[in-house]
Amino acid sequence: MAAFNYIAINTKGEKNKGIIEADNAKHARQLLRAKNLMPLEMVSAQQKIQKLASGKITRKQSMSSKELALMTRQLSTLLTAGLPVEEVLAAVAEQTEKPRTKGLILSVRSKVLEGHSLATAMREFPHAFSNLYCSTVAAGEKSGHLDVVLQRLADYTEQQFQMKQKIQNALIYPAVMILVSIAIVGFLLEFVVPKMVAVYSNTGQALPTLTRVLIAISTGVQSFGLYILLGMIVTIFLFRHFLKKNIEFRKKVHQFLLRLPVLGNAIKTANTARFSRTFAILSSAGVPVLEAMSISSSLITNIPIRESVEEAANRVREGANIHLALRQTTYFPPMSIHLIASGESSGQLENMLERAANNQEGDISRLIETSLALFEPAIILLMGAIVLFIVLAVLLPIFQLNQFTG
Repeated sequence: MAAFNYIAINTKGEKNKGIIEADNAKHARQLLRAKNLMPLEMVSAQQKIQKLASGKITRKQSMSSKELALMTRQLSTLLTAGLPVEEVLAAVAEQTEKPRTKGLILSVRSKVLEGHSLATAMREFPHAFSNLYCSTVAAGEKSGHLDVVLQRLADYTEQQFQMKQKIQNALIYPAVMILVSIAIVGFLLEFVVPKMVAVYSNTGQALPTLTRVLIAISTGVQSFGLYILLGMIVTIFLFRHFLKKNIEFRKKVHQFLLRLPVLGNAIKTANTARFSRTFAILSSAGVPVLEAMSISSSLITNIPIRESVEEAANRVREGANIHLALRQTTYFPPMSIHLIASGESSGQLENMLERAANNQEGDISRLIETSLALFEPAIILLMGAIVLFIVLAVLLPIFQLNQFTG
């Protein structure tokens, strides 16, 4: 059976949208008529999702991390209860509220009913299920522990989503502060300072240096503010364009970021932690080491780190030990290298990889918390210094005028 997205009219003339399972489009129309619905439009859910994969539908309609984590958790729970895969997918689809996600799950189910494995069915929708996800599911199916594998995948997806949400929520307050401060300073330079200049110009006295600097900045904002803003927008657009289209440019930017004092260490820790966590999940699922390293390295976002790990995987393919190959990349911390070496020698590689990932993720969490804790007072101090500069620039001529008249 296949899933179809439909638009139909009921007996009251109201439009209804939904998803229905049927053998074919004709059968789907018959089922709708049996429910007193007149079908107007009938599209296969799989065709609609394939349009999404080809870019004909916006990326906003792809499955989010939260939806994927919830679906994975539900699959794991129902499979642990001993239900067949097709029944599990039908139950999860029934509980899903969003029609798009429901259509995706039913499309996967239709592939399973055709005789495909769950991993093969999911590979038909790469925009929703990553290579890591599908490979781990395939390994779970082969080992007969699909429920356990899905549980670990759900934990991993939820952890990544929570970390992302934590950073976004922590940045809301500083972002609002920056925008409000910029608006206030812009208002002062655009409207207040020019009136101040008009008053001081009638006194005929020499203005202090701070006041002259402020007047120069205000004049520049008034004369060239719009051009500066447009220039910044064009620069950002061109930078993002080259960053997306030019691999060499993106690689140089990534190399520059790695050389930055605090940010570079955070990028290295986050990427190596992601590699270790993914490697641990795949290893515990029974994926071969070389394939697990290849998939894990593909999830590294920084190009220099990813290329170094890919070279390490080639050295492992040639017979080198994993910890020695990773040590040569110079990106992994000594603690992680020692844990991986211990795992290789004791035959508990996945456990040691998980410990290494936990250790690195703890480091990155503490670094993020510390950075965000220092970020807010730094913004307050910076904006306070700017406001102090403006106040002094405004008041100094008044003080001089009082001294002159006194």
